[in-house]
Amino acid sequence: MRLSRVALILVPYLWLLVLFFAPFLIVLKISLSDAALAIPPYTPTFKDGIAALISELDFENFIFLTEDDLYWKAYLSSFRIALVSTLLTLLVGYPIAYGMAKAPDEWRATLMMLVILPFWTSFLIRVYAWMGILSNEGLLNQLLIWLGLISEPLTILNTTAAVYIGIVYTYLPFMILPIYAALDRLDTSLNEAAEDLGCTRTQAFWLVTIPLSKNGIVAGSFLVFIPALGEFVIPSLLGGSGTLMIGKVLWEEFFNNRDWPVASAVAVILLLILIIPIVLFQRNQQKQQEAEE
Repeated sequence: MRLSRVALILVPYLWLLVLFFAPFLIVLKISLSDAALAIPPYTPTFKDGIAALISELDFENFIFLTEDDLYWKAYLSSFRIALVSTLLTLLVGYPIAYGMAKAPDEWRATLMMLVILPFWTSFLIRVYAWMGILSNEGLLNQLLIWLGLISEPLTILNTTAAVYIGIVYTYLPFMILPIYAALDRLDTSLNEAAEDLGCTRTQAFWLVTIPLSKNGIVAGSFLVFIPALGEFVIPSLLGGSGTLMIGKVLWEEFFNNRDWPVASAVAVILLLILIIPIVLFQRNQQKQQEAEE
C-alpha cells in the first residue's frame, strides 16, 4: 500500500523532471555559453569535457540583455499586453460563466460545448480567419460601413488592438471554464441570506458571489496571462512588425540571428518572470489555508 502511494506521488514529479526541469537545465546551460558558427551554434559543448564546460560558462548573455533596451522594452510591452488582455478576457468571460452557472441544467452541456467548440479547429486557422475579418476589406469593416457607422475602412489589422482581439478570442475558454467551475459549486442560499439581511442583488453579487469565485478568477487569469506573455503567433499575424513582444524577439534570436545563447537567456528570464509570481501565490494560498484550519 505504501509503495503504491509512493509510486503515485512519484509520477507527477517524474513528469516535471523529464519534461520541465531537465529541458530547463539544458536551456540554462546554453544561456551561459557563447555563440559560435558551428553545429550546435554555441560553445562549449558536452564533448569538450566537464572541466572546459564549467570554466567557459559565464553570464555575458544576461548582462547583454540588460544593456540592450530592445529586450527590456519587449518584456514590458509583453507584460502590458498580457495584463490588459487578461483583464479584457475576465470582463468578457465572467458574465458568460455566470450565465452558464445560472442556466437550467438541461442547457449547461450545450453551453459548455459551445465554449469548447473553437478547440475543434486549428489554432492557426482561427488566427488566419481573424486576419480576414479585421483587414481593411474584411467582414468587420464591411459590416460597419453597411450599418453606416463609418464612411471608410478602419485600420485594425497590424495594430495592438488586433492583438488584443486575437488573444481574448483565443484564450476566452481558459477564463470561462475555471470561473464556471467555481460558480457551479457556489451555494445559492448564501446570496439569498445576504438579500434577507438587507443587501440588494447587486450588493449580494459583489459581497458574496465575487469573493467566493476568487479561486476561479485567479486560475483563469493565470491560464490566460501566462501563455499570452510569451505569445508569438497572434502578434506576428495580427500585430505585424509594429507590435513588440518577447515571443517574437525570442523567435528571431533563435531562427533569424541563430544566436541560441542570447535566445536561451531571454527564455530563462521569461520563465523566471512567470514562475516567481506563481510560487508566491501558492505560498500565500497555503498560509491562508493553514490559518483557516
